[in-house]
Amino acid sequence: MTTPHLASRPTAQPRTTPPPADEPHRRAWLAPVTASVLLLLLGPAALALGGLSFMATDSCGPDHCSPALMDSLAVIGWLLYFGGPLSTVFLVASWALPWKRRWAGTRAWAACAALLPPVTVLFLVLTLPAP
Repeated sequence: MTTPHLASRPTAQPRTTPPPADEPHRRAWLAPVTASVLLLLLGPAALALGGLSFMATDSCGPDHCSPALMDSLAVIGWLLYFGGPLSTVFLVASWALPWKRRWAGTRAWAACAALLPPVTVLFLVLTLPAP
């Protein structure tokens, strides 16, 4: 009994045309689920550390602190106030977009945009300038 050679086996032909844009996307759930899990972890951490970051002015008082520190705290305050609703809008958009292949890029961008406010708050808190 002989075994067939690898060269004689039929191979799968590569798809020459891209898949149709209206075809359902099998992994459409991946970006919204990943963003949701990361927001569950990063959101409370950003809120807690961002809220505590305003105590950085305790040693110098708000009138005598460096302008760089005050600017960073202003951006953190703005992001804490507007970032939560903004993240919610982008996360809902990433879940609500049609689960077709055409919307895969937009869904991924919306999921990434939902993560931007808490990640920015954490970055600013961890890199606060000296008072």
